Amino acid sequence: MTSFHPGLPVASRDRLAHIGRARLAILYGDPAAGDCLAVVEGWIERSWRRCLGHGQRPEQAPSFAAVAAAEVRRTLEANRQLTEAARPVLQKLGRAIADTRYFAILTNQNGVVVDVNGPIDRRDRRADVITRIGADLSERQIGTTAIGATLSELQPVWLHRGEHFFDATSVYSCAGAPLFGPDGNCVGMLDLTGIETVERPELKHLVTQSAQSIENVLTLSRPHALLIRLNWPGRPLGGEADGLVCVDGNGCVTGANQTARQLVPQLGLATSSAMHCRDLFAMPFEMLFDAARQGSRHESAMEVPLWTGLRLSALPLLQGQDRPQASLHISRPAANSRPLKDLESELIRKAVSDALGNVQQAAKALGVSRATVYRRLSPGKRR
Repeated sequence: MTSFHPGLPVASRDRLAHIGRARLAILYGDPAAGDCLAVVEGWIERSWRRCLGHGQRPEQAPSFAAVAAAEVRRTLEANRQLTEAARPVLQKLGRAIADTRYFAILTNQNGVVVDVNGPIDRRDRRADVITRIGADLSERQIGTTAIGATLSELQPVWLHRGEHFFDATSVYSCAGAPLFGPDGNCVGMLDLTGIETVERPELKHLVTQSAQSIENVLTLSRPHALLIRLNWPGRPLGGEADGLVCVDGNGCVTGANQTARQLVPQLGLATSSAMHCRDLFAMPFEMLFDAARQGSRHESAMEVPLWTGLRLSALPLLQGQDRPQASLHISRPAANSRPLKDLESELIRKAVSDALGNVQQAAKALGVSRATVYRRLSPGKRR
């Protein structure tokens, strides 16, 4: 089953032993080994069971076949934008992991390798078979790995030795993170793999951050008249951790990164980028363009209300202004921007006007109480 490395710390050897017993319970149906099931995370067990459902058995030799040459060419052409966006990130990753015996693999959404980087020993067949451009590393082909699990679960993972499905792949340790395109769909994944090396779960954080960098490049490549950088109030704006929303001249969203979809619920629910700023922010979208036209990054920063009642710090930038610069810390709206209370009052007045004076209908459209509408329409008066 699981082989032990003589140089491993006792804690690591113990964990591998528990994983081995969990394999007996789940993969071979041994009830006596059920006491170690807790060591296996839920997504690993789900992947193991999917592999069993595909008719795979752990003792079988996995298939490391590459797709046909013509299909490789089509795959590379279809993923050209992804590989170009990822190449600078892969180069940085290669430097970061140069002394760890780990290397980076980039795949498309089907688990086919489209690029690699890092210290790959081509003399080692175990490394060579999984780093060939066009190699199919999907779950159906090579069982449970960070690649197959990431693409199935759509979440970052860390996978060590015997947590892989096939006995033959228990020499690998790998971290993976999914890659989401500007329309919110998964376009591939980024993987860091080592062979018979020590467990490094911190690589899950590294690969997740690197995936975010690739997603940001993909998002910024979308045509846009305005880029809106988002973060929680008090967090710096202008860095890799920002939510990014690209908007055309009419206020329609042309793309957003995964961080923005987590910050703004409406983006997270969208199946495409066919949304408008008014669907995201409880304020006239023209104000975002007005703030960006002020020119100064400090002056254009503002707080924006969401329809959920939460607020975000926003940095709207016209095309050409959205070049990487030092992060900007926004703790409150700029002094020359309009107070958020005034913006909310203006929005309520517009809703009442659109409802032809029907306060109840306006309140329902805004998702607030009638009392709130009356209070904002008549500030200072008790009703």
